[in-house]
Amino acid sequence: MTTRTRRRVVERTMFALTGAATAVTLGILFFLLGYVAWQGAAAVSLDFFTHLPAPVGERGGGMANALVGSAKLLALAAAMGIPIGFLGGVYLAEYGGRLAGLVRYAADVLNGVPSIVVGITVYALVVVPMGHFSTLAGGIALGLMTIPVTLRTTEEFLRLVPAALRDGALALGAPRWVTIVRVVIPAGARGIAAGILLALARVAGETAPLLFTAFSNRYWSPGVRQPTASLPVMIFTYAIAPYDDWHRQAWAAALVLLAVVLGANLLARAALGRGRPA
Repeated sequence: MTTRTRRRVVERTMFALTGAATAVTLGILFFLLGYVAWQGAAAVSLDFFTHLPAPVGERGGGMANALVGSAKLLALAAAMGIPIGFLGGVYLAEYGGRLAGLVRYAADVLNGVPSIVVGITVYALVVVPMGHFSTLAGGIALGLMTIPVTLRTTEEFLRLVPAALRDGALALGAPRWVTIVRVVIPAGARGIAAGILLALARVAGETAPLLFTAFSNRYWSPGVRQPTASLPVMIFTYAIAPYDDWHRQAWAAALVLLAVVLGANLLARAALGRGRPA
């Protein structure tokens, strides 16, 4: 066998293996999506989005409180974690300095910390001093988890902005901070927005940190100082219960949560596709 023939065989073999691996991955993904859709579609109704959970033994009910609770938790997470991650990413991309490597390392470590550890930490620092679970504690836990993703994506997309834009603004006499605010950030805004969506999508399905912070609530939760229901915790609670009706509700909640996360990822990809720097 000649060298050229051997290379061609190796090339075709590797191409076949990578194609098979891709097919297996897509098959698993579509199986999971299809199975959740099949199980959850039958239980999704208008009552699911507008009613509170029904008492044990009664059919029907919904998870309106969990939908509102998840929205409140994500809003708090965005308000607390996104500004820190965004400003940290701007610092790394535009200023750097001696602390840049340490900040990147800390962000990567935080991104790899198990979510249950974040939940326990917030439980000790927020829940215990307050004396009770709260929506605020859950928002803090999820906010901490959004910081590293937002920071790293902001840094990467700002680095993709062509240096000529910075040089042009500086050559016209604009101060560095004006160049960053008026030129660099708007040029990378689509990518930054996509990173923020991905960060929120990542924490939207977290259950472990909420069990130690926001806990749950079968009723409406006013304000941010009371425990609140959330879709991930309700799915967990209903899935391990011995009631068939609760199982159907859990599948419906899983379908809704999956649709939200999938929609956020699709929006992020659409923003990236339209916002690549030239």
